[in-house]
Amino acid sequence: MKKTTLLLVLAGSILLSSCDVLNELASQFTSVANLANCEFNLKNVSNVTVAGVNVKNVTQGNLSATDVVKLVAAYQSKKVPLSMNLNVDVTNPTTTQAAMTALDWILAIDGTDMANGVNSNSYTIKPSATTTVPLGVNADLGDLFSSKSIEALKTFASSFSNEGISSKVGLRVRPSLSVGTTQVPFPEYITLEKKTGTASGTPTATTTR
Repeated sequence: MKKTTLLLVLAGSILLSSCDVLNELASQFTSVANLANCEFNLKNVSNVTVAGVNVKNVTQGNLSATDVVKLVAAYQSKKVPLSMNLNVDVTNPTTTQAAMTALDWILAIDGTDMANGVNSNSYTIKPSATTTVPLGVNADLGDLFSSKSIEALKTFASSFSNEGISSKVGLRVRPSLSVGTTQVPFPEYITLEKKTGTASGTPTATTTR
């Protein structure tokens, strides 16, 4: 009798455990699938430097003699490092959470792809909430400006607004999600824009290969 009771308890425990596992898998699948409903926008850009010169010095007309020397030296050496921090907002407009396991990015300058990378951290985007994903970007603009004048380089540096946004800079991202042990990227890259109150950069509306 005791043996029978023990077997029943064990069987019940296994059944409950199986249900918990299935529920957890169902929850994960829903979170993963819901990523397709999220909206991606460029929140802001900060700490932008060109050849070690803060672009705010250029846009505000506060270039020092040292800044000019740095720009000229970089131009002459054909090595013009660009560094910036970009923050991408991922907004979940639904009533269930979404999950993202990586975010690939491509940086373009004047329509030319200059750098790429990936944020390989996992993020959970809660219902009706926004999660900010930081991207540290570094690129060498030497080849791009090697056939142009030093004034073109100065013009590029001065194109950044106070928010760090420049019409000459483009960013595309491609989120990835995990299905079991497999990392699955979105089929297309999403072209990001600065959020202006309208939903731009959604995977189903604004995409580019």
